[in-house]
Amino acid sequence: MAKMINKTLVLTYIYLLIYIILSSGVILYNKWVLSPKYFNFPFPITLTMIHMGFAGFVAFLLIRVFKVVAPVKMTFEIYATCVVPISAFFASSLWFGNTAYLHISVAFIQMLKALMPVATFIMAVVCGTDKPRCDVFANMLLVSVGVVISSYGEIHFNIVGTVYQVTGIFAEALRLVLTQVLLQKKGLTLNPITSLYYIAPCSFVFLALPWYVLEKPTMEVSQIQFNFWIFFSNALCALALNFSIFLVIGRTGAVTIRVAGVLKDWILIALSTVIFPESTITGLNITGYAIALCGVVMYNYIKVRDVKASQPTGDSLPDRINKEWKMEKKSSDKFNPNDSEEIPRGIAEINDEEAPLITSRLSHIGRTQLGNHAV
Repeated sequence: MAKMINKTLVLTYIYLLIYIILSSGVILYNKWVLSPKYFNFPFPITLTMIHMGFAGFVAFLLIRVFKVVAPVKMTFEIYATCVVPISAFFASSLWFGNTAYLHISVAFIQMLKALMPVATFIMAVVCGTDKPRCDVFANMLLVSVGVVISSYGEIHFNIVGTVYQVTGIFAEALRLVLTQVLLQKKGLTLNPITSLYYIAPCSFVFLALPWYVLEKPTMEVSQIQFNFWIFFSNALCALALNFSIFLVIGRTGAVTIRVAGVLKDWILIALSTVIFPESTITGLNITGYAIALCGVVMYNYIKVRDVKASQPTGDSLPDRINKEWKMEKKSSDKFNPNDSEEIPRGIAEINDEEAPLITSRLSHIGRTQLGNHAV
């Protein structure tokens, strides 16, 4: 039993480490590719379309050719009313978020991302999936004040980049809320591969219009520095990030994931200043971000507490690990599309770069662990 617990903990920490490395790597890689000072490919929509095309192609191979997982029963009505709007906001969040790299530093972008809980809460209230609460509102106010202070202390503050990033944050927040409202209410949940299979191609199509209007006229083939291995490895990292998040969610609880996210943000801010020397961090930046982070931590505590209150008391830790270990040996990679089991809200709100599957179906092991995990 002790060896089993140690094996589970080691795997969990390995998955968390992989997630932190890939999540930070994708952001830094995108910044390096897009920045005129480095690889000099200032076409964020094109880069995002490459990611979506690659992800959709890999998902197609896994589902239709190699049949790793079975496709879900997708009707035209569900596709038009659920997948299409979710893909539209997902494409928008990636478009705006990647465009922000052209104007502001990675460190400042991470500080602005502290607004994500604020945006998610506002959109949830507007869409009727959450109710206004004084405790949450106080946390949102604290986060907002911290971000304002951090912005005021930004030496290279750029209003265009800030607007792009904040708009992308609200687009992502609306995408998360729509995923809960549209997909889960219809009893449809997707595993990581089928999520990319349906969402990535649709997002690619949505990005085609702004690409044709904004980027195509300014692209001159003779001036474009195209390196196949750079773009292939960049898209591969983005795809790997999706699956790493799936593994992390399947192995940990809400608290662990959120703490890992906070740790990743601090590591990313520090790394960005080393890799991109022009990214200068001031004392006011750190002070504002620390204030915002306090609000985020308090918000995370409230959401995790709500998740715990909504779940029945589980077995003891050894019993849960023993059950999960047995299930792991018996489980297959096939998913039942008719199973409408929902994911706890605290997990569903977790978001990251290039990841449409955060609220997707977990593996049988992951769903059991989340259902019983006493965080």
